[in-house]
Amino acid sequence: MAQINPYLTFNGTCEQAFQFYKSVFGGEFAFIGKFKDMPSEQPLPDHVGNLIMHVSLPISSETVLMGSDANEHFGQTASAGTNFAVSINTESEAEAKRLFDGLSAGGTVTMPLDKTFWGAYFGMFTDQFGIHWMVNYDYEQQ
Repeated sequence: MAQINPYLTFNGTCEQAFQFYKSVFGGEFAFIGKFKDMPSEQPLPDHVGNLIMHVSLPISSETVLMGSDANEHFGQTASAGTNFAVSINTESEAEAKRLFDGLSAGGTVTMPLDKTFWGAYFGMFTDQFGIHWMVNYDYEQQ
């Protein structure tokens, strides 16, 4: 069964926001990584490299609050009110493909479903109703 979590996008304030959320909800970050930590063939300016690529804060055993910074360097900006997505974590690659293909029908794929450098099968789209979605299947780590 797929798990659904909120994914928030910020314009450079993700780390500050998530430190605040952590102070309210408690717990520890399951992951926090910056753009400078991802593989890249081109060096990133410091102001971009130090932005949050991905952060996850477990809220309960079923819910994880996740986020990242958008940046014009990558052709992205976040606008208040539309700076979130529904993130689906699936139990299999087949389930990820089925949900991605079904929900994206009639919408706009912004990142095709594919294997990623972080060990997942991942894709993003906006559905026909304007809702942003992320579909993720984490391959088991050996």
